[in-house]
Amino acid sequence: MWPELVPNIICNTDIKVVLYSEELTENGGPTIALEKDLKCNWQDGAKQILTAEKQVIQLSGKALFNGDIAPNLAVISGGYVIIFGEKRLIYKGTKARNPDGTVNYTQLDLE
Repeated sequence: MWPELVPNIICNTDIKVVLYSEELTENGGPTIALEKDLKCNWQDGAKQILTAEKQVIQLSGKALFNGDIAPNLAVISGGYVIIFGEKRLIYKGTKARNPDGTVNYTQLDLE
């Protein structure tokens, strides 16, 4: 058994998470793979980065969750959250794994 790096007791912030799958709809739009109201540990922050397409984006924070919030998705490649009444796009999703391959926590980096 591995220690919980983001235990439920510190996840007190309400957040709605919408994750997209890799598949597209008939119209070419994203397919929703997960839509849940969850609790997270919210960490504010700001950082400007330059993407490969030479676009500047500003990251506005991180949402941390205990365990795997999307076990049906191999990777988190896109979506959005609603936190504090504001919609924020997911820039990057990370499933932090234990040495045995299980997911210890999920991290969503937000624009």
